[in-house]
Amino acid sequence: MSLKIIAGKFRGRNLETLPGFQTRPLLSRAKKSLFDILTPKLGGSVFLDLFAGFGTVGIEALSRGAKKVIFVESDGNCIKVIEDNLIKLGIEDYAEIVQQDASRPDLLEGKFDIIFIGPPYQMKMLAEIIKKSEKLLKDHGLIIGQHHKKEILAEKTVGLSLYRQEKYGDMRLSFYKKL
Repeated sequence: MSLKIIAGKFRGRNLETLPGFQTRPLLSRAKKSLFDILTPKLGGSVFLDLFAGFGTVGIEALSRGAKKVIFVESDGNCIKVIEDNLIKLGIEDYAEIVQQDASRPDLLEGKFDIIFIGPPYQMKMLAEIIKKSEKLLKDHGLIIGQHHKKEILAEKTVGLSLYRQEKYGDMRLSFYKKL
C-alpha cells in the first residue's frame, strides 16, 4: 500500500507503507484540511511528529516548507519505512528519527513550532500527552491532537487553550495554542 503526498514540493509522490500494519494513516481529506490550516505557520518551522507511524504527516510538512521534522516512533518496522521514504525523496538531512515511546515527549529536548500527536485511539491518553508536550512548544506554537470523536478534551490545560476542532468521520483534530 502507498499513500500520496498531497501538496508542496513533493506533490503526487508516493510514500511506502507496510500492508496490513496496525497504523492509522491520516485520511487525505483530513490531511488536506490540517495542512490548509497550518500553511501560514509551516514555512521554516520545526515540526514534531509524535506517534509518527509511517511518517506521512511529517513528510507532508517537509513537502510544504517545514525546515525540520523530528519523527518519534517506537516500532522498528515503521522507522525503516520512514527512513526509506526520506531517502527516496532526498530529504533525510531535514529530518531526525527518534525511536522511543511517543507517549513520553517529556524525554525529548528542543522547542517546536508545531507538534502533531496521533496516538492509537485505544490509548485514550491524548490529554496527558498534550500536557507533557506543552514544555516543548515555542511561544505562538501549536499542538494538534488526532483522536476519536468520542474522546473529549479539555478547553484549557496547563499553559494551553483549545481554539479549534475539526471532525472527519469518527476522527477529530483538536488544535491548542499557548495561553
